[in-house]
Amino acid sequence: MKVKLFEKNIRNRFWKIFSIISGIISFAFLFIDIPTNIKEYLAYIGVLVLIILVVIYFLIWLYANTLRNIDVDIDGSNVNIKCGDIFEQDGLKVITFNEYFDTIVDDKIISNSSLNGIFIKKFFQNNVNDLDEFIRSNSVNEDITELDVVRHLGGKNVKYKLSTSLVYETFVLTAFTRFDNQNRAVLTMPEYIEFLINFWDRINRVYAQRTVSVPVFGSGITRIKEHKNISDEELLKIMLWTFKLSEMKFKHPARLSIIIHEDKIGQIDLFNLKSIELSI
Repeated sequence: MKVKLFEKNIRNRFWKIFSIISGIISFAFLFIDIPTNIKEYLAYIGVLVLIILVVIYFLIWLYANTLRNIDVDIDGSNVNIKCGDIFEQDGLKVITFNEYFDTIVDDKIISNSSLNGIFIKKFFQNNVNDLDEFIRSNSVNEDITELDVVRHLGGKNVKYKLSTSLVYETFVLTAFTRFDNQNRAVLTMPEYIEFLINFWDRINRVYAQRTVSVPVFGSGITRIKEHKNISDEELLKIMLWTFKLSEMKFKHPARLSIIIHEDKIGQIDLFNLKSIELSI
């Protein structure tokens, strides 16, 4: 179980319910005269109440471990965090690429199982050239940091700024990771935070009152230098924190949706995230 039985947030939620129940019982005893023939059963009633409280505690714990969808309010913007398939979401869906916007899905440059690998195979299986042309014709010079990059292991030779974002129909293609000389996706933590802050700003310009669905950035094969053991839950908290810093506002009915892959939901404590909502 991802949420331990005696975790603090479980206890806090239980004590709130316990306070309500005990308050109701205490208030009732102030105005209800208990008949003499019932008083002899008070011990049994006490045991029954205790059993009910234990059951409530376990129900809270089970609920915390099966939670798959929460809404978090961040300065008036509704952020929905849920398990699901990003391709099935409404509105804009964000697909992460590397800084070259590579499109070769061969498990060397792009993994078949990565989000952008699945996107390319799903929508450009036989016409990758169309995607390449779209990227070339819709990028701006200000986002290009280097031309004619020599890459010995293959791939494109135009490098873009991280957070460069291109809207293709209902998708936002964004440059998220750097590639080292072995074509491994890498980022430092400062680069990760800088990407997020710039990304929220770019989304603010293009979302046009539409819901925006994003993955948990950094989940998967991306290597964050000096933080190799960082969890998806910690990445999610950083995303929420930078979203708050950006002061971006989603006006109803638009909202931000953070989509957690089915394989990762068991590692993320949504109950805890909901509990710290006010401190984000």
